[in-house]
Amino acid sequence: MTGSLWRHRDFMVLWSGKTLSEVGDAVSMLAIPLLAVTVLDASAVEVGVLSATRMVAYLFLSLPAGVWVDRMRKRRVMVVCHLVRAGLVATVAVSAWAGWVTMTQLWIVALLSSVCTVLYETAHQSFLPSIVCRDQLIDANGKLTTTYSVSRIAGYGVGGALVSALGAARTVGVDALAYVLNAVSLLLIRDAEQRPAVARRRDFRRELGDGLSFVFRHPVMPRLMAAAASFNLFSQMLFALAVLYLVRDLRLSEGMVGVVMGLTTLGGIVGGLASARLARMVGTARIIWIAPLAIGWTVLLVPAAQSGWGPAAYTVGMAGMGVVFAIFNSASVSYRQMVCPPELLGRMTASVRFVLFGVMPVGALAGGLLGSWLGVRPTLWIAAVGVWASGLLLYFSPLRRWRDLPDEADAPADGQPTTSFPAPHGRSPVDPAGKTIGGVRGA
Repeated sequence: MTGSLWRHRDFMVLWSGKTLSEVGDAVSMLAIPLLAVTVLDASAVEVGVLSATRMVAYLFLSLPAGVWVDRMRKRRVMVVCHLVRAGLVATVAVSAWAGWVTMTQLWIVALLSSVCTVLYETAHQSFLPSIVCRDQLIDANGKLTTTYSVSRIAGYGVGGALVSALGAARTVGVDALAYVLNAVSLLLIRDAEQRPAVARRRDFRRELGDGLSFVFRHPVMPRLMAAAASFNLFSQMLFALAVLYLVRDLRLSEGMVGVVMGLTTLGGIVGGLASARLARMVGTARIIWIAPLAIGWTVLLVPAAQSGWGPAAYTVGMAGMGVVFAIFNSASVSYRQMVCPPELLGRMTASVRFVLFGVMPVGALAGGLLGSWLGVRPTLWIAAVGVWASGLLLYFSPLRRWRDLPDEADAPADGQPTTSFPAPHGRSPVDPAGKTIGGVRGA
């Protein structure tokens, strides 16, 4: 029986460092848009472009990043990315404090940071299976998803308070320190990952194609990706206009913006903590379409919010979306890590992220453009309806007839239900909770 992750030293170090990084990231995600809106008087289009540039690297870098990460030690990639991100954020803090900051600088820093984010996240998801056992992946990803939400609460709350007390310029510097601390924590992990196999001749295009082929020829992944891509597209329209909406439409102060945005992440905590138990009770396939349709409708409260009771409606709506995200993400990420061969993890992760994250800058830019053209509130209505309707892509698919996601590349034919995980690659099967059946430990 595999031990608890609470006693797994390397995972706890990785988890702690990730938490610090996420808190700092949340601080800058609040402080930099506030800097743009309150100091530079940014328009809806400029805010949308700023949000889009934070993710645009996924469009052109995701696929090659997978090949590069599979060729290198993942921990080294993560450390370097954090140090570079720390330097980039520090330039914003210094120039804003000196009064030199411009929207152009914010866009450039956001773009370069997005390059580091793509490399770091690809390496991180590929690194996790090397330090925890296979049957611990659902638990590990659930904890990391919960941490993301907890960190957002702390980061947005602290960020709002710091912006009110110190100003946006000094607050941005907190993120730089968090990145440095995370880089240091990664160096404390004892379990050395295996050195990537070195081939005599490397064919970049073939390696790239291997990752894409695995993902798009897989009988289950494309269905999950379609729903997730739709969810990401429309949710980014909401996120791109969030600060503008809260400040100019709901008339909130900078401090209250941080409080409200922090509270919205409570949904992610609930979803992350409940994801493994719900998977056992409902089924890993059923839960990923039940959650968005049964809970995701709350996002319609976001555009319906008005001054007075509006902050509460906004919080509940965004929190409901967070519950859906956490449940879906925990199930789908764990599933991908289970069925993918270790040597393909980086390329598989990059191929999936190319689609799922590649649509995010498109959504953010669309949110800014539509917000300028139609108005912020009508754009939020379009986005909210789109987020909820993403669940219909799963409901009207063969996944609706399955209880659990198959634990192998060869899923059952469309429409044929499965009630358990077949054993992949000669290994013992696992149940939806991620525990081994037959006493064989996952590797």
